Amino acid sequence: MINVAIIGTGGISPTHFRAYAQLSERCKIVALCDIVPEKCEKMKQEFSLPDAVVFDNHKAMLESGIKIDLADICTPPFCHAEITIDCLNAGMNVVVEKPMAASLDECDKMIEAAQKSGKKLSVIAQNRFRDPIWNLKKVLDSGIVGKIVHAQVDSHWWRGHSYYDLWWRGLWTMEGGGCTLNHAVHHIDMLGWMMGLPQELCAILTNVSHDNAEVEDLSVAVLKYKNGALAQITSSVVNHGEEQQIIYQGERARISAPWRVTSQKPMPNGHPVPNPEFEKEVDDYYNSLSSLKYDAHTGQLDDVLFAIENDTEPFIGGADGRLTIELVTAIYKAGSEKKTVKLPIDKNDAFYTVEGIRKNVPYFYEKKTSVQDIAGEITHGSSYKY
Repeated sequence: MINVAIIGTGGISPTHFRAYAQLSERCKIVALCDIVPEKCEKMKQEFSLPDAVVFDNHKAMLESGIKIDLADICTPPFCHAEITIDCLNAGMNVVVEKPMAASLDECDKMIEAAQKSGKKLSVIAQNRFRDPIWNLKKVLDSGIVGKIVHAQVDSHWWRGHSYYDLWWRGLWTMEGGGCTLNHAVHHIDMLGWMMGLPQELCAILTNVSHDNAEVEDLSVAVLKYKNGALAQITSSVVNHGEEQQIIYQGERARISAPWRVTSQKPMPNGHPVPNPEFEKEVDDYYNSLSSLKYDAHTGQLDDVLFAIENDTEPFIGGADGRLTIELVTAIYKAGSEKKTVKLPIDKNDAFYTVEGIRKNVPYFYEKKTSVQDIAGEITHGSSYKY
């Protein structure tokens, strides 16, 4: 039985509680931690955890002597690195919510702590554990559609003005960034997983609808890869409808999540005609792929538990989380300096550290409202199914 502590019991945490409930034969939640302990008490009641011990800071939890095998960190981004490193140094495995950290420097320190402690480190990227995303990757890896020449990433969300009234949101010092870091992180992770690191990128940042936030609410980036392929990423919290998709144009067909395949072949003059035979071949291959046992967060936390039980590496580790942060950092650097950025980002670059990022990014508006909590359900984005 793996003993779990959940650190940060607001926003995203109920999704983790529900996932562990599905995996309860293999794990037990023994500790809850939040700077507002009343939130822990609410989770204790809601998820029937009478024996879970409540703490108001993670250091007190680490000093308590409670046996904890896995620390699950669901706090705001600004403290991910500190809490992760402290838990790893205390001999705990760690799974940390997205984004991994606020800078590459923090990512590297987290990875180093995991290596020194010999413990597991996993970064939440739950959308990899969805059938449409998992199987899209398999189609890409099969090579059936040929070389990828263009990718289109639409990370379209919508958040009202009051979204940024929450005390830690909309601040470079707390949230670490806007929609690029905290919403498009899901889709940027998918792109990085499927296509790797580009050679260079350019980007534009803006804030068009949230004058209560320092950070961007819309960004557009164009990436260029070694083979000449291009990708474009739109990161937004101003798009009504929240249509989210990732589209790959291969030499032989267009494929996407949500799943759709389209193929055309040329007439003698180069103009296109439909290629239904090849569309059926690709569609049949996709439909032959198996489904995952668990979906989204449950799928990833099942994998983390398996890694602990069998002393293997989790499917999504620190290096995966770092790659995503490198892409986000490059977008911020390109958008701030208004020039093309080469990758990878050097450790001597100003944008390698949290301090350097905060010094060099644009501050669009002054945050004037700060509330402790905002009631209501949160949305998790697309299921990538039509």
